[in-house]
Amino acid sequence: MSNRYRVSGAEGEFEPGSDGQVLRNLVSIHSVADMDELELELLLQLYEEVLVHGLPERTLCVKDLKDWHRLWLGNVYTWAGQERSVNMGKGGFAFAAAAQIPRLLSDFERNFLARWTPCDQLSHAELVEAIAVTHVEFILIHPFREGNGRLSRLLADVMAVQADHAPLDYSEWERRKPDYIAAIHAGFAGNYAPMCAFVREAMNAGDSNLSEPT
Repeated sequence: MSNRYRVSGAEGEFEPGSDGQVLRNLVSIHSVADMDELELELLLQLYEEVLVHGLPERTLCVKDLKDWHRLWLGNVYTWAGQERSVNMGKGGFAFAAAAQIPRLLSDFERNFLARWTPCDQLSHAELVEAIAVTHVEFILIHPFREGNGRLSRLLADVMAVQADHAPLDYSEWERRKPDYIAAIHAGFAGNYAPMCAFVREAMNAGDSNLSEPT
């Protein structure tokens, strides 16, 4: 969406009739509300597929992330599951340059996914750190043209469920959005403590939600 990202390059194409608000898509949607609704519906289906029917109880890899992205948005965008080829920024902050994404994803897999997943042997403190660091680093890479934030939360939830926790409750992340963004920026500077605090709170809230009687 044009109001969410600054994009340069050929992939910055929008659906005709959308007034530059909706990315060019395979389903001819030109309404922001309609696209948001469709992406949410498909995301819920992805969650059910990954967390309920096919939880990967093994070391995760970049291919998993690409497969999830393609499974989620493959019927909507031609580039689903592919590394972006355009440079992107948000709110004056530039994400990783597109040319650096292959190297950064390789480093991400080796330094974080291979190090921490599967998460079933991690202590609570280690799990919080693992989710916080991988979340920050994935957001900073921003490997896809759209959907990075939501996919990063799915990754966090998979890691939590691997460790026998509930999916995280992100309501405070939404309520305290400026603080969350500041935590991402702190992580860029090598300080993951603010994001660890967000993850710890979201994990505790998620576990509490699961234990509450229905």
